[in-house]
Amino acid sequence: MTAAKPWVLGLTGGIGSGKSAAAERFAAHGIHMVDADQAARWVVEPGRPALKQLAEHFGSEILQADGSLDRGALRKKIFEDPEQRRWVEALLHPLIAQEITDNLAKATSPYAVFVSPLMVESGQYKRTDRLLVIDAPVELQRARTLARDTTTAEQVEAILKAQATREQRLALANDVLLNDRDLAWLHAEVDRLHHFYLTLPGGHS
Repeated sequence: MTAAKPWVLGLTGGIGSGKSAAAERFAAHGIHMVDADQAARWVVEPGRPALKQLAEHFGSEILQADGSLDRGALRKKIFEDPEQRRWVEALLHPLIAQEITDNLAKATSPYAVFVSPLMVESGQYKRTDRLLVIDAPVELQRARTLARDTTTAEQVEAILKAQATREQRLALANDVLLNDRDLAWLHAEVDRLHHFYLTLPGGHS
C-alpha cells in the first residue's frame, strides 16, 4: 500500500503581510515548501529552454554579461508593450506551472506548502486543497513594506492595486491568520495551525 500523497496547503497574503515569515516557520517544522516566485526564477536560469527562447525573441540586450536574464531589461520591454507581455506569459506560465507540479510531487511531509503572492489573481489556489491567507491591515502592510524594501510610497500603492484585495483573498480562505502583532505571535499561530493540519486527512476539514 502506498502512503497517502501529501495534501497541498496554499499560502498567500498581500505585500507586507508576513507570508514569507509564515512560510519559513512551516519549513522549520520540516514541511515541504514550494515557492511560485522561485519557480518563476528557475525556469529562466541559464541553460533552461525558456531563457534561450526569450533571447531569440528579444535579442541579447535582455541578457546580463554572464548570460543570465536581465530582469529589469525584460520588464521594461514588456511593460511598454502588452502584446509582448502576453507572449512572455504564454511562454513562461506553463513552464512555471510544470515546475511547481514537479516540485510538489517531491514532497514527503504530511502536507506541502505552496506559497504564492498571486495565488488568488492567477487562479493558482485551484491547485491547493486548502488556502491559508496571512492577513494584515492595509496601513500595516504599507508600513512594513516601506520599512523593509527600498520602495517608494507610490510603488507600494501600485503593488497594492495590482494585488487582489483583502476581501477577495478572505472570500476564498479556509484559514485566516491575522498578523498584526510581532514575530513571536506569528510563529505561535503557525505552530497552532501546523498541529491542526497534521490532523487533517487530505486538507479538508
